[in-house]
Amino acid sequence: MYYKLSGITQRLTGSAPSTAYIPQGLKPAPPAQPSTMIFATPTKVVSESGSVVEYMGANRVPDLQRLFQTSDGVPVHLKRGVPDKLLYRSTMALTIGGVAYCLMALYMAAQPRK
Repeated sequence: MYYKLSGITQRLTGSAPSTAYIPQGLKPAPPAQPSTMIFATPTKVVSESGSVVEYMGANRVPDLQRLFQTSDGVPVHLKRGVPDKLLYRSTMALTIGGVAYCLMALYMAAQPRK
C-alpha cells in the first residue's frame, strides 16, 4: 500500500501509487530544449573610428602562467613583486590592528563602570 500526507488531517493516508510518487499534483516536466549560446561568437568592439577591433588587449594568460609556475622559492601570493608585497603587508597590518582593537574593546567591556 502507498501512503501520502493528507493536507486536511496532517496524517498519513492511503493513496494510489501515482499520487504517492508525485505529491501535490506535480508532474515531471519534459526536458527543455537548450537555448542558443549568447556568447558563442567572439565579441567584437567597435572603436570610435568605426573599425572593428577583435578584442581589447593582448592575451596575458601564458605570460602569467609562466610567471606563477616557476619554482623560485617565492610564495605564489608574492610572485608579482612590489604591488603584492604592499598588499600583503597592508593586509597583515590591518589584521594585527583589528585584533588589537578587538582586544582593547573586550578589555574595556570587561571593566565595570564607576
